[in-house]
Amino acid sequence: MVGCVVVRDGEVVGEGFHRLAGTPHAEPVALAQAGGAAHGATVYVTLEPCSHFGRTPPCAPAVAAARPARVVVATLDPNPAVSGRGIAMLRDAGIAVDVGLLGEASRRLNEAYFHFRSRHRPLVTLKWAATLDGKIATRTGDSRWISGEQSRALVHRLRARSGAVIVGVGTALADDPLLTARYRGAPRQPLRVVLDSGLRLPATSALAASAGQAPLLVCCGPMASDANARRLAECGVEVLRLPAAARGGLDLNALMAAMAARQVDSLLVEGGGATHAAFMAAGLADRALVFVAPKIVGGADAPTAFEGTGCALMREAAAGSVRLVRRIGDDVLLDVAFTPREAEAATPL
Repeated sequence: MVGCVVVRDGEVVGEGFHRLAGTPHAEPVALAQAGGAAHGATVYVTLEPCSHFGRTPPCAPAVAAARPARVVVATLDPNPAVSGRGIAMLRDAGIAVDVGLLGEASRRLNEAYFHFRSRHRPLVTLKWAATLDGKIATRTGDSRWISGEQSRALVHRLRARSGAVIVGVGTALADDPLLTARYRGAPRQPLRVVLDSGLRLPATSALAASAGQAPLLVCCGPMASDANARRLAECGVEVLRLPAAARGGLDLNALMAAMAARQVDSLLVEGGGATHAAFMAAGLADRALVFVAPKIVGGADAPTAFEGTGCALMREAAAGSVRLVRRIGDDVLLDVAFTPREAEAATPL
């Protein structure tokens, strides 16, 4: 997510932002709007102008050709194909370049991208809605709806900003979700992923039935039925076999490698307690977004966001740092970063 503003004599003469992968980057959009006024102007950009050919031509040469007097860059691009090269191109063209203004804000804006470049795997965010007593459903499994309309609307926007949305097959069978971003102007649909060791997802599910409208990947174990795989493939579902984990289920590190190979830089995990616990146990949970609703369900049999035996001592609990607390209608949103990640300031939501 990159923005660019061109300023001349205290007036904004051009501005633009990167709308979607494969579309023009922020700099050429802003420069086209500025036209000849870009000559001698100051160009502000939230990320170093790229210097290589990707889906679009490089931006640094285009900025240099516009002949601004100065370029202010919030932060370097961590992509090794770019890092420092774009700035060097501008300076070689005789343009003054300053780096660092609002750098931390830029890194927060592109948290998933910076994480992907440094860790070589997607940023994993666990997301759930819970009552005041920590329940994610009643004892009968009913969970519609824990959170309010405003919270649910925000979840759709979170999906659109995520590379992939993941659920376990238990959640898929119980809730029959679509997992799409449903709001006017949604820029794209995320890759929808179901963790389904035994390929139990029916072809009649909402997920499989909508595979033609939004991509669906079902990850199964090595011994899953070939017939079931063919049945899903006939619906347009992609089936990916992953190694089994030592303690059962799927190898989540193998999943991370598969997502990284697809250039998926962020995962929104909307699973139930088993899926959340698996990501936490594998050390792959980077962040949690928890919508707490002012409701009490009660009951020892009502499920919570994490299953399993849990820890025996409080000092063994997974520790997190609260980055943001925000009221959304009657709900409260908690944005938590888990150690060993530093408690950075929260990404604007």
